[in-house]
Amino acid sequence: MNHTYKTQGVCSKTIDLDIDENGNIRDVNFEGGCNGNAKGVSELVKGRNAKDVAHLLEGIQCAGRASSCPDQLSRALKEALESQE
Repeated sequence: MNHTYKTQGVCSKTIDLDIDENGNIRDVNFEGGCNGNAKGVSELVKGRNAKDVAHLLEGIQCAGRASSCPDQLSRALKEALESQE
């Protein structure tokens, strides 16, 4: 299942996700943000369970902001999983 999430309050603009029928992450792509960090996070989460990743990344802050790209990925995963049900 493909899903696009519009981020809020961070440097990246959108996050594109692909989650398989078992709830595992196939692919993640950030539009904008810190290129190296976004690529690193994307590679680290591939193949992992989306619920587990969402729980791990939830609440991470960046530079005094209330959110971060990993936190936004957590939100994107939760939204995608809810729409899958």
